[in-house]
Amino acid sequence: MRRITLFVLTNLLIIAVVSVSFSVIGSFLSARGVDISLYQQAGINYTGLLIFCTIFGIGGAMISLLLSKTIAKSSMRVKLIDPIRASSGEKDLINMVAELAKAADIAMPEVGIFPSAQANAFATGWNKNKALVAVSAGMLRDFDKREVRAVMAHEVGHIANGDMVTLALIQGVINVFVLFAARVVAFFVDKFVLRREGGGIGMGYFITVLAFDMIFGILASTVVCAFSRWREYRADSFAAVATSPADMIAALRRLQSAYDQPSEITDSLVAFGIKGKKNKFLSLLATHPPLEKRIAALEKAAPFIS
Repeated sequence: MRRITLFVLTNLLIIAVVSVSFSVIGSFLSARGVDISLYQQAGINYTGLLIFCTIFGIGGAMISLLLSKTIAKSSMRVKLIDPIRASSGEKDLINMVAELAKAADIAMPEVGIFPSAQANAFATGWNKNKALVAVSAGMLRDFDKREVRAVMAHEVGHIANGDMVTLALIQGVINVFVLFAARVVAFFVDKFVLRREGGGIGMGYFITVLAFDMIFGILASTVVCAFSRWREYRADSFAAVATSPADMIAALRRLQSAYDQPSEITDSLVAFGIKGKKNKFLSLLATHPPLEKRIAALEKAAPFIS
């Protein structure tokens, strides 16, 4: 329930911010003779609709990216490690991440621990030089140092590869298409099926928009999830080079044996070790490949990694 509440509040904030931006841009363009009203008696104002969808789609994704660290810290109750007051184990973790970050040529990310008995970790942040890496207390307890180092290398790989920014950009573009297509379909349903004059003003239109936002959103998410799965293989390869294929495989195997329960981390935050879904359609919505496929990929690549 807490995660759902945070999700709703975040989206309300995004809608509010982007709505203000849209109003400002709309006033600016209208003052210069550009009409961006979305619906007219003669039909859809496609230019205005595209501007609207672009602002909400890309703007919302970018705001989500900018808020990603704040949301992660709050929702996962991440405790940042203070280098001065850190325990010996925490200092080892900081030194580990510092070495990996230096090798990846990125700024030292914030390092934190979140209270979960389950082994997991994630990386997030709007900029690869202002990122956050967090690991669960369960992983620090159950994994040995070489395995933890491999996991941290995987997370640093996500940061170095710019995965958070790229994923946000892809999501933004997808959002534009979803918002645009849903509203075009809703307009014609309202006008020609429900036969309401002017279109876009009846309750039927708003219900149709909501329905097609969800339908197109789910279908479009398969593209975002496909990229997310691909980036996992890249981060695994980065970790294998930064540590060793054997260490990364050992970490994945350890994680594989530990995952009998669903993850406590939401798909928007988790960056390591989610099991693949067995259902063929649901597997298209999986953000991570099955662990066995990731292990197989590393075993195949191991002879070529020095």
